[in-house]
Amino acid sequence: QVQLVESGGGVVQPGGSLRLSCAASRSAFYMFEMGWYRQPPGKQRELVARITSGGGTNYADSVKGRFTISRDNAKATVYLQMNSLKPEDTAVYYCNRIVSRLPWGQGTQVTVSS
Repeated sequence: QVQLVESGGGVVQPGGSLRLSCAASRSAFYMFEMGWYRQPPGKQRELVARITSGGGTNYADSVKGRFTISRDNAKATVYLQMNSLKPEDTAVYYCNRIVSRLPWGQGTQVTVSS
């Protein structure tokens, strides 16, 4: 079964930075547009950043200018660099394809708190 494995979360103070990683099997990753999603406590999962196989990116307004999505096709890994973190960024972060989604991974918890 194809797995998505997210890592890199943690507890950080407001204004801090984290870099998330998501590893997948190459067959699950190659040529697919990938996205980072997040689910804040008590809320629905939302898409925050997406990247095409060619590297084109798009961001939710709430993270634009602070988050950067990137990918390494050779490693079948997608990254999310998060800067200037705010308490409202607190959530479990997941990666997945934009279409033909795979089973969700366990996610990685990001907590922004002073």
